[in-house]
Amino acid sequence: MPPNQYGGNGIIELFTNQLNPDEHPYYAGIHTRKVSSHFLIRRDGRLIQFVSSLNRAWHAGISNWQGRERCNDFSVGIELEGSDFEIFENAQYQTLENLIAALSKAYEIQAIVGHSDIAPGRKTDPGPYFDWARLDKINH
Repeated sequence: MPPNQYGGNGIIELFTNQLNPDEHPYYAGIHTRKVSSHFLIRRDGRLIQFVSSLNRAWHAGISNWQGRERCNDFSVGIELEGSDFEIFENAQYQTLENLIAALSKAYEIQAIVGHSDIAPGRKTDPGPYFDWARLDKINH
């Protein structure tokens, strides 16, 4: 999404394949991408679910975790509205912690990692400003 521009429906439209390339110059280069996520946490902490956790979302792309490829097949994608170059909001961390707690009750979580861990060199998020220590139960 356009760097450092938050709010609006751009992310929602991207994840639902409805992004209009004429609405912003940045969209012209990404509107044909077929991506999705299970969850999105907005800057204000609001949680939006796009795909059931029982189904595959298209968030990881070409990826590998501990020798296992195609992370979309066995992971839950959680996107945080933000960028690699600034801190995330307290409300986002609170929602993330609650979401991880809820998912942990339903699934055996083996690891919590970033896109940069499963697709290094191709993906850089959540970036150096993400505070991994703020998550209570983490296996990073």
